[in-house]
Amino acid sequence: MPHPDPERVSALMGDLYEYTMAAAYHAQAAEQAAGTQSSYEEPVATFELFVRRLPAARDYLVFCGLEQALAYLGGLRFTEEEIGYLRGLPVMRHALPSFWERLRELRFTGEVWAMDEGTDFCANQPVLRVTAPILEAQIVETALLATIGFQTTIASKAARIVAAAAGRPVAEFGARHAHGTQAALYAARAAVLGGCVATSNAEAGMRFGLPVSGTMAHSFIMAAPGGPDDEADAFARFCAIYPDNATLLLDTYDTMRGLERIIARGLRPKAVRLDSGDILSLSRQVRARLDAAGLQSVQIVSTGDLDEYSIAELVAAGAPIDAFGVGTALTTSEDHPALSAVYKLVHIEGPGIDPGMEGRAKASPDKSTQPGKKQVWRFYDDRGARLRDLVTADDAEIVPGATKLLRPRVIER
Repeated sequence: MPHPDPERVSALMGDLYEYTMAAAYHAQAAEQAAGTQSSYEEPVATFELFVRRLPAARDYLVFCGLEQALAYLGGLRFTEEEIGYLRGLPVMRHALPSFWERLRELRFTGEVWAMDEGTDFCANQPVLRVTAPILEAQIVETALLATIGFQTTIASKAARIVAAAAGRPVAEFGARHAHGTQAALYAARAAVLGGCVATSNAEAGMRFGLPVSGTMAHSFIMAAPGGPDDEADAFARFCAIYPDNATLLLDTYDTMRGLERIIARGLRPKAVRLDSGDILSLSRQVRARLDAAGLQSVQIVSTGDLDEYSIAELVAAGAPIDAFGVGTALTTSEDHPALSAVYKLVHIEGPGIDPGMEGRAKASPDKSTQPGKKQVWRFYDDRGARLRDLVTADDAEIVPGATKLLRPRVIER
């Protein structure tokens, strides 16, 4: 997926406390510089992004969203309108005048280390690490969490669904039930990264170079001039326009009657789709009838409120289904729509920081963290399958037989 999102994400895509803290960081650094007769210099901070707990029924997650995160950091800058908005907020009225100049000139000057997109990971493993002057590192918190948290959620759900399909292709069909058009766009990207073979979202296909696929809606059948009596004509018209890849929807009126009309017309679609009813029983009946009519090459596609559990049941029962289309359950990660992703300070150094006290950690009950920059190492077996992971301090020596998962990333500014 070589094409990061070209749209600019506003520098105000953050929670208010990030900007109030930024003004306070600036005031502290300015005071430090004035007191020591030195030039203005902010401490350099390192934040790590990780997931505290895996959702129930998940034993791994799939990292996604790095391309958009890097594009956001590379394009980070405040417009005059955005500065004017912040400056007009009552809570910001005591910010130093020099703070607004700092925002006007702000660009992300730090560095990012991250896992590769598509890497599976577990709780409390940093997937992304930001090191930058503290003002820069702080104000990007919300945008990074939203970008990576959402796409990782969907990619992880997709991986589960694809695994349940046991080799049968899965397409993402959920844009219409996504939480807005932007969510639909990035859900499609994440779903393909998580293993789906295609998406129905045409914009995602164009934007990210993803394979697209689609079938037909009930409305095409219902719009036929004669209503139910013209179902066969609707099928024939669709096959005439798409002779090589028509997928015909069988259940607008009656699944088996619709199939009989296809056979009677001598149509040879690429596939037929089942979207409702007892999918297991219908798939067996449809397969048997297609084979009896000499249409062994016609595939069966199943849709209709599927998820990894219903797909696993169909596969285990031997349903003769060749491919699946999954919508709402995938695009919204219906059972677990959010992660406990956090972005925490782990290291700080520079003016005013006591030597030997650079590592930072929380001691809050149930929310404690580990201090210091960290690295994740992975051990593989002879077949390339993951054996185990090890989290160490970043400055640890090379771990024999293991591979580093966090690597430096290029930010195009």
